[in-house]
Amino acid sequence: MTLPDVFLNRPIAHRALHDTAMGRAENSTKSIAAAIAAGYGIEIDLQLSSDGVPMVFHDYDLGRLTGASGPVAQRTAAELGAIPLLHDGGGIPTLAQVLDLVAGQVPLLIEFKDQDGQMGPNVGPLGAAAAEILRGYAGLFAVMSFNPHAVDELQRLLPGTPRGIVTGSFVATNWPTLPTHVRDHLRGIPDYDRTGSCFISHRQSDLDAAPVVALKSAGAAILCWTVKSAEVEARARKIADNITFEGYLA
Repeated sequence: MTLPDVFLNRPIAHRALHDTAMGRAENSTKSIAAAIAAGYGIEIDLQLSSDGVPMVFHDYDLGRLTGASGPVAQRTAAELGAIPLLHDGGGIPTLAQVLDLVAGQVPLLIEFKDQDGQMGPNVGPLGAAAAEILRGYAGLFAVMSFNPHAVDELQRLLPGTPRGIVTGSFVATNWPTLPTHVRDHLRGIPDYDRTGSCFISHRQSDLDAAPVVALKSAGAAILCWTVKSAEVEARARKIADNITFEGYLA
């Protein structure tokens, strides 16, 4: 299994083409529509509602992106859909709503947020709930997660779907809740083969790390996150096959 060329030959809008100055929040239907109009690929994030519906939302808590507070996982899909996104006005969309909007027009890169809290095996029902919906989608999509256990589960749930691991330097300041041994393990990207991955999405500032270089030499596709300027894009593309970007037009 390889990552289709469409994921490599057009930039991927991080959390869709969001721009609060233009009234488009992260992962909103407005940002998704803007990315489609511009012809970009789209990266989205999944969290699970209290009633088991995959929602397109990055954070675990509502506070940063809405006027509400508390965990996403403690609200129903209907409740989440009724909460206006800041600088946007639209509600939090479900995965099914986003798929209906995209309808195969551009590729989707779907990140499953860690549900264990420690990058462990307790990944919960998010994967199964999303896979049930994705099996009926005719457009091109790939799946990924920081948690290799989630990627391994997706290997079973969606065996024909391109999948990858989101990776980085895992420094303690950025991951204060992860134990040292977990950060050390993830930094080496040792789960690539066992999860049947065909790509990684790596932190753009750490692309020269030895595990990344080794995987690229072995034929892995290398994506990166999150590029925020043309200057950083030019530097990242010396190693990465494609970029995930925000804050400018790649």
